[in-house]
Amino acid sequence: MKSSSTYSSSLIRKTRLSRLIFTLLAVIVFVAIIYGQDLGCLLQPPTFEFRPDSETENVQRLPLKEKCDVFKGRWVRDESNRPLYEEWECPYIQPQLTCQEHGRPEKDYQHWRWQPHACSLPSFNATFMLEKLRGKKMMFVGDSLNRGQYVSLVCMLHRIIPEHAKSMETYDSLTVFTAKDYNATIEFYWAPFLLESNSDNAVIHRVTDRIVRRGSINKHGNFWKGADIVVFNTYLWWMTGTKMKILRGSFNDTVKDIIEMETEDAYRLAMKSLVKWVQKNMDPEKTRIFFTSMSPSHGRSIDWGGDPNGSCYNETKPIEDPTYWGSGQDKGIMQVIGEVFKKTKVPITFLNITQLSEYRKDAHTSIYKKQWGPLTPQQLANPVSYADCVHWCLPGLQDTWNELLYARLFYP
Repeated sequence: MKSSSTYSSSLIRKTRLSRLIFTLLAVIVFVAIIYGQDLGCLLQPPTFEFRPDSETENVQRLPLKEKCDVFKGRWVRDESNRPLYEEWECPYIQPQLTCQEHGRPEKDYQHWRWQPHACSLPSFNATFMLEKLRGKKMMFVGDSLNRGQYVSLVCMLHRIIPEHAKSMETYDSLTVFTAKDYNATIEFYWAPFLLESNSDNAVIHRVTDRIVRRGSINKHGNFWKGADIVVFNTYLWWMTGTKMKILRGSFNDTVKDIIEMETEDAYRLAMKSLVKWVQKNMDPEKTRIFFTSMSPSHGRSIDWGGDPNGSCYNETKPIEDPTYWGSGQDKGIMQVIGEVFKKTKVPITFLNITQLSEYRKDAHTSIYKKQWGPLTPQQLANPVSYADCVHWCLPGLQDTWNELLYARLFYP
């Protein structure tokens, strides 16, 4: 029989052990809350469902019924984890986006990480994503900015795939990256207006007098059928002024019936066509549908208090004003998207990358890219005159767009 002193010592040890276990559990729960993950996520990867978000807000559902808008945050300097890949090791980047190869003297733009205010983005895991894409087709549809996001994702994934087990091929408007061991494809389809237009040639499309054919989404849409994940965008090509030319009839008609519409009305027409097509051709139980908001430009440095004659050229740091909104963006277009999408019966997840990209005046290709033609002496004497303040260097900002896509896809 144990003595009372032995019994007391045993009881003390058990009490201390219980307190230790309780403290350890409390720490784990606290860490889980801080990093926006529940305990299950700490122990195993998230499950993946091809279902759109049931919520209409742009939020990531978090444990304990909390919500975190991953599109609201700030850029923080990160020398340890950025960039996610190197420019030289990704052979799929177009020469219009390879800023280091074309002489950009610094790499500061590569070392910024997006930090949401109320949570942290899940770390991008290429192996996990490829496993979830096994046997599936993922497709980006839109303009050159969407193609940049597409190439960014391919660069984030391809490193873990052996050379013999991957390929990229282009067929007119369609570019297909294949991960052979996964029986998976990630594709890009050139359709800058989504509807049929006179700018649909994937190579020769620099048309100033742009015309869009009304009710013609099926011409391109036939190529999108069967995709398991689709990421749409369209914005830049609509920005030709206050009016847009709309074709009623066919481009083959001898006498073409063309009317002019307010740009917002024409854009609304396209968005309604997209929604109708999605509702008719996409099964929400099998397909996830995303739409990337407008990508901002930085052509006027006076917008952020800079030189009245300047642009994004020579900019090396993000804008710090959290309320900044440049003159190159159209809030009316954003409102059109919201009005149309909230009425759709098939949920479309909205990737609101506009505001967070507004801060990144430093991330554009500027003059550090392959030019479409030889530059004149006057241009060479004034780099601001030919700086590209629309497209983005890779690696860079568009990798963050894909981290946000990854978060909404696998952590819905």
